[in-house]
Amino acid sequence: MLIDNHHRVINYVRLAVTDRCNLRCTYCMPEKMQFLEREALLSYEEILRFMRVLTGAGVSKVRITGGEPFLRKDLLYLLEELVKISGVSITTNGVLTAPYIPQLKALGIQQVNLSLDTLQAPKFFRITRRDQFSAVQQTLHRLLEHDIPVKLNMVVMDGVNTDELTDFAALTRDHPLSVRFIEEMPFNGQGKGFSGINWHYKRILDTIRVAYPLEKLTDAPNSTSLNYSIPGHAGSIGVIPAYSRTFCGSCNRIRVTPTGNLKTCLYGKDVMNVRDLMRQNVTDEELLQHLQAALYQRFADGFAAAADRQAPAESMSVIGG
Repeated sequence: MLIDNHHRVINYVRLAVTDRCNLRCTYCMPEKMQFLEREALLSYEEILRFMRVLTGAGVSKVRITGGEPFLRKDLLYLLEELVKISGVSITTNGVLTAPYIPQLKALGIQQVNLSLDTLQAPKFFRITRRDQFSAVQQTLHRLLEHDIPVKLNMVVMDGVNTDELTDFAALTRDHPLSVRFIEEMPFNGQGKGFSGINWHYKRILDTIRVAYPLEKLTDAPNSTSLNYSIPGHAGSIGVIPAYSRTFCGSCNRIRVTPTGNLKTCLYGKDVMNVRDLMRQNVTDEELLQHLQAALYQRFADGFAAAADRQAPAESMSVIGG
């Protein structure tokens, strides 16, 4: 098994397959981006090789992210191969996803996290700088129709969508989905517009409690969210203290960027590049040794990792959402 220097077992990888996105969410990326050339990305063959190394060391789950993963050509091929070796989930903005949903169901994709930060079309345009609200709504409805487990991710932004917290909570009344409210993080690539410290997880919960009684659920091991049910509702809600970082002590995940950079913490710097190692023809055993060595240098939490950074934080689209 992969174990870090704080005795945390690593069994989950978030793997970004592209930095490209068809939205320009203000909390995630600048309006204008210089995207990577294809040669800079991990190839599908490299991704599959790395995942086989990881699963051999105890990793049991991969979440495919971006950018927007459905912008990567032939993504379905990668998913077909990945489900043979690991549990697979996907995070998507939903703009291109709807036509693929029957195939995702047939493949046995474990879960889809759908990013949606407002239920109002004009506000959606202001947040994303794109007029694609109806496409995302269609994806949500089709996911529910096909009984694919859905987590609806809302990034809570001060003065932008905090008036919609109870509207999102209301979605759980008739639908078996998990609505998750995420503290905003300083990864917009712009160095401004960050409001996460104003709307921390306690304030989010207190706001929802004004409208709904919340009953605490038992959180899964290594959960990043604090989970609750509303009596009589089919779904649940969760609050992710992404900026408060209350869950660091049980972190079981690593991140791989589209270019193969490994992050042992979202708030930290890159610690190695798996693409470069594979292109230098290291063996699988050597690749695993490099990975374990990086984990032995892991920071205890996101605050320590952030303090060690020299450069400004990247865009979330570059890190991998």
